[in-house]
Amino acid sequence: MDINILNKIAVEMVADSKGILAIDESHGTCKKRFDALNIDVTEENRRSYRDMLVSANSLSDYISGAILFDETIRQKTSDGSTFPDYLDKIGIIPGIKVDAGAKPFSSHPNEKITEGLDNLTERMEEYSSLGAKFAKWRAVITIGENIPSSACMLANSHALARYASICQEINIVPIVEPEVLMDGSHNINKCFEVTNTMQSILFETLDKLDINFSGIILKPNMITPGASCVEKSSPEEIAELTVKCLGNNVPKEVPGIAFLSGGQSDEDASNNLSNINKINNNPWKVTFSYGRALQLEAMKKWGGNNQNIIEAQKIISKRAYMNSLAASGKYDLSMESI
Repeated sequence: MDINILNKIAVEMVADSKGILAIDESHGTCKKRFDALNIDVTEENRRSYRDMLVSANSLSDYISGAILFDETIRQKTSDGSTFPDYLDKIGIIPGIKVDAGAKPFSSHPNEKITEGLDNLTERMEEYSSLGAKFAKWRAVITIGENIPSSACMLANSHALARYASICQEINIVPIVEPEVLMDGSHNINKCFEVTNTMQSILFETLDKLDINFSGIILKPNMITPGASCVEKSSPEEIAELTVKCLGNNVPKEVPGIAFLSGGQSDEDASNNLSNINKINNNPWKVTFSYGRALQLEAMKKWGGNNQNIIEAQKIISKRAYMNSLAASGKYDLSMESI
């Protein structure tokens, strides 16, 4: 492990006014989104769609890194380059999703544990040889009746820590993603309570496994009410509780926080991020690592028809720009009409 290399990459991943594009959807998730838009689910369409996204005009002005899927890191863009080589050429750091998905957690109904540690060292070495500079592992925490359990949070934290250790050993920056899902009717205070506990357990576990905090990026959820909660919260309240939660738990050595969008609308994801940045007085950078909130409208415009590429690219470029402004606390909803 070379902490100087890790820290340099991590700092570049949260460069001023830039964020991370997540295009690491599994085949299942990609199929669900393509099916909803009547797009043929083929390997070539997945390649063509992601090629359209990364080749959008001026994308590297707003995007520092891109998280790829196993299939994509082995594919080529329309100019004949591999995806990692193309991203390198345009100044975007290539990364890779490495977990094997959230599976039922034994003896704990309605809870999940993320798998994928088997042979991870060998896989990470291969991904490194293919050009990956960082990786991502997602844990899924559900709020419901009598859940999450301490066991679920501890088991997922340990898996995240083991993954992070393997990454750092071969100089790949781990994105650590402990997602507390928006699914449910819980209020914002319950989200704060669970997220605060999860982050506390996570950083305690990372510390016990000797993870170097200056060589990781945290990808958390924002503190929001459940998607079906009747009590809505203002962007200001979301920002206040989110910053408080991070301040309670995130060591100052961590270079940055890159939020997941977690099912928020495009505008809410940008507006909430901007409000967080307006009040954040902590030492780490705060930016975005969005998938759906960056690319869904572009996918709809593209629709599997390459004649729509230019118009679809205008949409992804605009969303990247809007979130770049949000990462500086300069976004306003009125800008959406630009």
